[in-house]
Amino acid sequence: MLQASTIRFLKELKKNNNKAWFDANRKLYEAAKADYASLVEAILEATTKFDPTIAGLTAKNCMFRINRDVRFSKDKSPYKSNMGAYMNAGGKKANTPGYYFHCEPGQSFAAGGLYVPEAPALAKVRQEIDYNFDEWKKIVNTKNFKKYFTKVDGIDVLSRPPKGYSEDNPAIEFLKMKSFIVSRPLTDADLLGKNLVKEIATTFEALKPMTDFLNHALQ
Repeated sequence: MLQASTIRFLKELKKNNNKAWFDANRKLYEAAKADYASLVEAILEATTKFDPTIAGLTAKNCMFRINRDVRFSKDKSPYKSNMGAYMNAGGKKANTPGYYFHCEPGQSFAAGGLYVPEAPALAKVRQEIDYNFDEWKKIVNTKNFKKYFTKVDGIDVLSRPPKGYSEDNPAIEFLKMKSFIVSRPLTDADLLGKNLVKEIATTFEALKPMTDFLNHALQ
């Protein structure tokens, strides 16, 4: 579980997203960051039990900086109003399939999959889905998978079939996708609950067959 003070800090940061306020409340930030890191360590420990590929990762390997990159954004707010951690074999800097936990008051979620891969990697995933569509369908339609996830989100989906595939391909819904993401929303009450680590780890375990499929495609 997270401390209520961490949720309060993120709420206040959203209202006061400026350097002066952040500097004045840096101790609160450090406490919230440590609280979140402790939770991520617990999630890693629980997740490693069913996915040994992430063994050896630490919270530092997975957590993203709270500072925003504003160079190309119209929104010049210097800080994110969330804390996020990406857990996969390569850590947060590797764009390979894995698990993600997003902590943001009112908008938290546990998710995973593969987010906007480079063209060569995307081509490999599409080919794997095309060749082994029965296996892919079985994964995303299992009772346990659907218990946590409503659908695979392509984020940005092509309007036409990608080169080499036809509109009547049975897998065309997925072949048009540029990402392969699923997510489960978490309430603020979930974040403060004693079963948070278990709930996130169970969600990730339901996701693992999909990440295994995607990782196999990229190998």
